[in-house]
Amino acid sequence: MISTRDVIIQTERLDAAKAFYADALGFQITMNDEHILGFETGGFQLFVERGSSPEPVFEYEVDDLSEARTKLLALGCTIVEENPSVPRIYLRDPFGLVFNITPR
Repeated sequence: MISTRDVIIQTERLDAAKAFYADALGFQITMNDEHILGFETGGFQLFVERGSSPEPVFEYEVDDLSEARTKLLALGCTIVEENPSVPRIYLRDPFGLVFNITPR
């Protein structure tokens, strides 16, 4: 498992997020569609997805998504969000951190 530079947050107000991060803060838009926005901040890549989870989500890449899922659940993580059509799983670790695992 290895971390990426990606941090994800969710909001139902994508237009307001775009105005804030691009216009007010001046971050370069790297992705722009109806469900997700991407911004280059310098130290990390910020993604703003349509959704309702208020906490930031860090991302880790894994070699085998299914194997990592099984191992992390056995270690006390819980699934926050899983969608088979998108190859990723949001998990909460035993200490409260929410993170996303995605195939490398």
